[in-house]
Amino acid sequence: MTTTQTTNEIDSAGSSAGFTAEERAAMQDRAAELKAAKRRGSKADKVDGEADLLAKIAAMDEPDRGLAERFHALMSAMAADLTAQTYYGMPAYAKDGKVICWFKPGGKFRMRYSTLGFSDKARLDDGDMWPSEFALLHWNDAVEARITDLVQRAIA
Repeated sequence: MTTTQTTNEIDSAGSSAGFTAEERAAMQDRAAELKAAKRRGSKADKVDGEADLLAKIAAMDEPDRGLAERFHALMSAMAADLTAQTYYGMPAYAKDGKVICWFKPGGKFRMRYSTLGFSDKARLDDGDMWPSEFALLHWNDAVEARITDLVQRAIA
């Protein structure tokens, strides 16, 4: 390894790994989101953010699409003060311009499950250690109740 290569750039076989195609696509999505927000001005239009989010959900394959639709419906019903937007090309919800939570479709990064993630702005602190991302395989009443509790705590 040369001094200009970091350990993140070298895989276990010693070859350059870099970012995956999925990671590069997410970074490109984020760059496009930032450019769009700049074009819209400091007061980004809530309707535009939701339209972008809905377009990302519509482009997902099942089961991600169904889970994301349920999550968006829940967020729209219970957290009207959050702004729907995309974050690295994923459905996300922000408060006062700061992303609080997002839905990461499993298919986006070739994972076996989708996840719900929470930023450091979410108020989920629980002692010295707590989860900030939750695996999501299926939607049911118990899952919805748990997500509702997490979101309520996150935005309290």
